[in-house]
Amino acid sequence: MKLNGSQIILEVMLEHKVDTIFGYPGGTILNVYDALYDYKDKIHHVLTAHEQGAAHAADGYARASGKTGVVFATSGPGATNLVTGIATAFMDSIPMVAITANVGSNLIGRDAFQEICITGVTLPITKHNFFVNHIEDLIPSLRAAFRIANEGRKGPVLVDITKDVTAAMYDYEPKRPEKIKKLKKPETFVMEEVALMIKTSKRPLIYFGGGVVASGATRELVELVEKADIYATHTIMGCGVLGYDHPKNLGMIGMHGKVAANAAVQKADLVIALGTRFSDRVALNTETFAKDAIKVQIDIDQSEINKNVHVDLGICSEIKDALKMLLPLVETQKHSEWDEIIAKQKSREKLVKAKAGNLHPSEIINDICDLTDKETIYATDVGQHQMWAAQYVKHNKTKQFITSGGLGTMGFGYGAAIGAQMAFPKKRVIHITGDGSFHMNMNEASTAVSQELPIITVIMNNKVLGMVYQWQGVFYKKRYSQTTVKKGSDYVKLAEGFGAVGFRATTREEFQDAFKKALKVKGPVWIECLIDKEERVLPMIPNGGTVEDIIID
Repeated sequence: MKLNGSQIILEVMLEHKVDTIFGYPGGTILNVYDALYDYKDKIHHVLTAHEQGAAHAADGYARASGKTGVVFATSGPGATNLVTGIATAFMDSIPMVAITANVGSNLIGRDAFQEICITGVTLPITKHNFFVNHIEDLIPSLRAAFRIANEGRKGPVLVDITKDVTAAMYDYEPKRPEKIKKLKKPETFVMEEVALMIKTSKRPLIYFGGGVVASGATRELVELVEKADIYATHTIMGCGVLGYDHPKNLGMIGMHGKVAANAAVQKADLVIALGTRFSDRVALNTETFAKDAIKVQIDIDQSEINKNVHVDLGICSEIKDALKMLLPLVETQKHSEWDEIIAKQKSREKLVKAKAGNLHPSEIINDICDLTDKETIYATDVGQHQMWAAQYVKHNKTKQFITSGGLGTMGFGYGAAIGAQMAFPKKRVIHITGDGSFHMNMNEASTAVSQELPIITVIMNNKVLGMVYQWQGVFYKKRYSQTTVKKGSDYVKLAEGFGAVGFRATTREEFQDAFKKALKVKGPVWIECLIDKEERVLPMIPNGGTVEDIIID
């Protein structure tokens, strides 16, 4: 059947079961939005306050649901406003398809109004991108975009389409999405070698990241941990794979990880890295990281193996496939001496308590967890509050802790929370942020209000740019340069101005009262929590340091 390019775009969306799109209209993409008018019963479009918020919402939607996030934007500044969101998804391997429209083919290269070479801009931060200026290339490019976004290591793909293509007529026939090709499974003898390593190890450790979540290998990892009696530690992207109270879960590793987790890496004789890349926030000193251990790395991306830390055995594979092969080969074991070493390290971990009369981040997060159910989704921005959330949220399931791990994007949280809430309208979504991050994209409150989303935003307000302020205090002799925030924002009044509900808490009792009230509100709520600017994210290992350099007090 004959359809115009804009209708074809939306039909391909339906082929891939897309029912929610985030975006912002503009001149070059008007044909697509005109066609969208006839698809409003099939595709729900969420109009955000800013294209960056739309990109983060598509990202959050993908992280929470496991589906492909989709974002629309017009040319020029509309397209460039997506860049930070695309880069955020790229760094964390999140499947997203960004559709941008460009000026007409006859105007390309002439510096037309709102013309930009967005494919050139995004080349380093996408898995692939397409420039479509011929109608016959539109359908294969769109279908390939969804396949590429989900094949192998997932990530964002951009399709830039000239305005004339969105109006041109072409034959369209529906087609089922192509099957996603999977990597070849590891050779049996390779997994037998890993099983033998586990059998002969006295101090084995699993170190895992977001690749386990992306592969859907949670059940297999838990089974391996329990069968072979292996302690496990995770990156911020691996939160929720092991329950926070699982006896073998040592918690997060790295710069702000647990003492026992960081110590275990240095004391282990075998480290099995699953779906993780030894980033500089984990392997702060690559020369000494797990220096006495045999290191095995299993990852879907061959380029990540041996990239940051040299390993003794690298296996390029889907994590789920590798673990399924490994499990029958592993014997049931116990490591009592290792238990004693770990227990000693755990005893070094300091319980953080609030100063008399103060509201402490750990109390805020503990109360949130205790007053909500296990299905709650948490979205964060970036900074001290992000690390406190990673440390204190009672993680129980995957895809319920949504945060910018690789790029560290301040302003990510509100858009991501909106995307997660759109994916799961009946689940509770909590947005944890700091006053610095929140100021970057608080305009997305208008989106939450217009969509009537019951997102509760908890603002940890210490009136400083907390993480940078902390570094200046520790490493720069307390020379606090441009980290003291003097905005004077009244968050309660601001919330009300947006059409949301606002509360302020200075004590734990006030926070508990405000949060209980917030749970009863149908729309978005902000709770400003006044915390001390001298609160620190601890433990902390300086860049280039080891567990021997850890700062606990």
